[in-house]
Amino acid sequence: MKKSWLSRCYVGLVMFFLYVPIIVLIVYSFNENKSRGVWTGFSLKWYRELFHNEIILQSLSNTLIVAVISAILATLLGTAAAIGIFSMGRKARSLAMNITYFPIINPEIVMGVSLMLLFAMCGISLGYLTLIIAHVTFCTPYVILNVMPKLRQMDNHIYEAALDLGCSPMQAFYKVIIPEIMPGILSGLMMSFTYSLDDFIISYFVSSSTSQTLPITIYSMTRRKVSPEINALSAIIFVVVLVILIAVNVYGARQEKQQQKRYL
Repeated sequence: MKKSWLSRCYVGLVMFFLYVPIIVLIVYSFNENKSRGVWTGFSLKWYRELFHNEIILQSLSNTLIVAVISAILATLLGTAAAIGIFSMGRKARSLAMNITYFPIINPEIVMGVSLMLLFAMCGISLGYLTLIIAHVTFCTPYVILNVMPKLRQMDNHIYEAALDLGCSPMQAFYKVIIPEIMPGILSGLMMSFTYSLDDFIISYFVSSSTSQTLPITIYSMTRRKVSPEINALSAIIFVVVLVILIAVNVYGARQEKQQQKRYL
């Protein structure tokens, strides 16, 4: 009983430190005054002004374009890579997975500088293309790490049974393997989109003045003073991402229930 009480308090403290700053940000996005410490009244003023701020809207547009494209490309590459790694021998698979971990544990500033030097050496001008390539580079390992557990959980005999029943290898791949690993693919897609959305360090080194993402724009504002419109935008992004994550988790839970019923 005592351990249960302590564990609940611990979890409560963790949730407190994680979410209270976000709640404060959302609350003060409705503050009528610019002050970040004094509440002067409820207002939607900053939400209205947000949609008239061309700099923020352009940065948000750049961020969403890069995040969507890089997440899709990283998901395609990561899924294909996970399937390829899974089909390797034990030693080759272990080596490939260790290589996959390296971009994740590697400091972002090292990756950002190295990518910038690579693009300069190849004569590629910094802009949308370099941003997308960089984001695909650091997002792909997360897709691999999300898809691999689903491949391990999959019963290999299902694929063989589909071939025995007349499916071609391509049909068996799309009708058997893809549905089995879809929760992992969706999780990888969401993680790629989220990491791309809020990346700053790598984006700072590979972007140009015309392709700045939202985190870079917010950083430039901190040299003066962060506009309350950023609070409103952050609140909108948080709610949208939260809704998407809940929808993905609900979809994944339903898929697992369907698979359990199928095996029963």
